[in-house]
Amino acid sequence: MTKNMGKTDKTIRLTVAILFAILILTGVVTGAWAWILGIIAVVFLGTSAISFCPLYTIFGLSTCPREEKAKDEKEKK
Repeated sequence: MTKNMGKTDKTIRLTVAILFAILILTGVVTGAWAWILGIIAVVFLGTSAISFCPLYTIFGLSTCPREEKAKDEKEKK
């Protein structure tokens, strides 16, 4: 897996995941919406942790700086 997420993207995803968690834990969002937001939050946390988003691969996107990509590819070899 080649990294395809930059620092800004990861920060935004972590912030959104924390916001979703707060909304769920305080009871602002309940029921099916709480489950949906919870699943999205877990996905955001996971993709941020590994710096890889499968949807970015499908659409050919990357928010990762070129220097970081080159470093990641060198480490693989």
